[in-house]
Amino acid sequence: MFSSMHSPSSAYTKVGVETGVTAANPHKLILMLFDGALMALGTATHAMQEGRIAEKGQAISKAIDIIINGLKVSLNFDDNSGLSEKLAALYDYMAERLLSANVKNDKKIIEEVSGLLRELRGAWEEIARDPAAVSDSRRVA
Repeated sequence: MFSSMHSPSSAYTKVGVETGVTAANPHKLILMLFDGALMALGTATHAMQEGRIAEKGQAISKAIDIIINGLKVSLNFDDNSGLSEKLAALYDYMAERLLSANVKNDKKIIEEVSGLLRELRGAWEEIARDPAAVSDSRRVA
């Protein structure tokens, strides 16, 4: 009934993620993007250690996609604070570093980008504790 590629647990996981996305507010969606990028980088690191080159490349590509087509695209450049421009440049830097990590098979570069993502995620999570900041953050991210 189920092939090895599509297990029931992965189907439930996909439904759970889709439900989380549907029910999430914009602030929570950004946290989910950070989490997705960090999970992809964890997968890439593990695959790198195991010598699974194709899986490493796919995981790094997924992280880059989340960073550029998720986090960067969600920036609001109309805020006039300059923050969005700085974050966009940082996201571009992360993507470039991950491309380098993929080519060089360099775990330290993945750790560098993971650290940057964790720091940004922590700051974004901290914003959630201040209701006024959450309404302001919708205009930035």
